[in-house]
Amino acid sequence: MPKASLSRWPRLFFKALGPGVITGAADDDPSGIATYSIAGAQLGTTLLWTALITYPLMAAVQMMCARVGMVTGMGMAASLRRRFPAWLIFIFVCALLIANTINIAADLAGMADAAEMLTRINSRFFVLAFALLISWATVKLRYQQIASALKWLVLVLFAYPLTAFVVVTDWHQVLRATFIPSMPHTRDEWSTLVAILGTTISPYLFFWQTSQEVEEQKAAGQKTVESRKGATPQELLLRRVDVGVGAFFSNLVMYFIILTTAFTLNRHGIVNIETSRQAAEALRPLAGNLATTLFTVGIVGVGFLAIPTLAGSAAYACADTFKWRQGLDRNWKRARYFYAIILLSTGAAVCLNFAGINPVKALYWTAVINGLLAPFLLVAILIVASDRKLMEWQPSSRIGRVLVAIATAAMFIAGVAMFVV
Repeated sequence: MPKASLSRWPRLFFKALGPGVITGAADDDPSGIATYSIAGAQLGTTLLWTALITYPLMAAVQMMCARVGMVTGMGMAASLRRRFPAWLIFIFVCALLIANTINIAADLAGMADAAEMLTRINSRFFVLAFALLISWATVKLRYQQIASALKWLVLVLFAYPLTAFVVVTDWHQVLRATFIPSMPHTRDEWSTLVAILGTTISPYLFFWQTSQEVEEQKAAGQKTVESRKGATPQELLLRRVDVGVGAFFSNLVMYFIILTTAFTLNRHGIVNIETSRQAAEALRPLAGNLATTLFTVGIVGVGFLAIPTLAGSAAYACADTFKWRQGLDRNWKRARYFYAIILLSTGAAVCLNFAGINPVKALYWTAVINGLLAPFLLVAILIVASDRKLMEWQPSSRIGRVLVAIATAAMFIAGVAMFVV
């Protein structure tokens, strides 16, 4: 290959990084950290193998959603509306709004609990403070501005891989657990698997990824749906790289959180995590007395990244369904109903927090809820992405459809097993 061509690849690689990387970072939200910590604490290395499965499945799902946005020029709910009856889309959107509101409440609780652990100030103060700050920033600032700054805080999560190399003493066991699947046997184990799938392949990310593709096109000057239809092979390739990188790092962090908590918490008999302090103990071998600070910075950082994504994805879905003006690039006056959904969802989440929920349990069970909701949405997305006419004669690839079908089947099987085992 000519030197000129080789020199272009680094530039093209960094040019490709965008919505997929932000989506991957938002996927490791407080709910994800809590779920992976509980999996490692309760089951040790038993579910390490899931990271090898969820990586290609998450990448395929997010790429399919990205493709829908890129070639139709519309958000996910608007695309679904062209293929399914209005009443079904309304049910999907309502379910998404409820699930996202509960997830925001759980994320706020996790952030506030971690901040209280560090400052000794009552967590309810932080629930309100974080909610107000995030709401103000989402309405006043552009999300890209927020994300470009906050995604660097997500790098704190790489403390888990570093800790793993400090504490792991039996790499033979780790490799065995990674490459030889150990299937769940009890209802609790199946529910943990559902939670892992639900927090990794989350419904809100489907809508967010699609809408961000539309926002990218608008930013490039394509203001009408007609002008946004279709995508070039290079655009699709760059997005595939973007989504692949985001999914890889999301699942890498997941793998090492499970591994670290397995060799710290589980090995020392801490199998039921009730507080953020217990979860923070996983980082103590690396950070010592700074473990609490490191854990808090990580939780708060990903929370600030994930909550606008949660609230925004529900707002995009509602706006597509009811044909409202939308977009984080617009101001309040130009997208009043869109921003109203964001504020109402965040406000309802604050109210749920004052009901006295257990932060760690709430984070875990929101992942379970997402795991039960996701496969139903994936069936609809798979049908849309396979419709050649709706997809402007650029449907998802055969291998993409196969991987998303596998993800859908796996989530249905895990969800059913959780209730019948």
